[in-house]
Amino acid sequence: MVGFEISIKDLVELIAKLDGFKGKVIWDTSKPDGQPRRMLDTSKAEKEFGFKAKTSFEEGLKKTITWYRKTGEKWKKRD
Repeated sequence: MVGFEISIKDLVELIAKLDGFKGKVIWDTSKPDGQPRRMLDTSKAEKEFGFKAKTSFEEGLKKTITWYRKTGEKWKKRD
């Protein structure tokens, strides 16, 4: 997928939805806004070594959440 863009707010809302988070997201308005959105462009990877994503962005997030739930505690112990 080339040129996929998502706002940080929409990304947070999507992660919360996929995770089943029922709480309230609180934005710290005293902090700088930083980058308000991210854009995914895999055209260079496709050109350089033939990479083409087979997993949608949302499905990848679901898989990441599942992986973290299974292994997250193990990684926290390393800190």
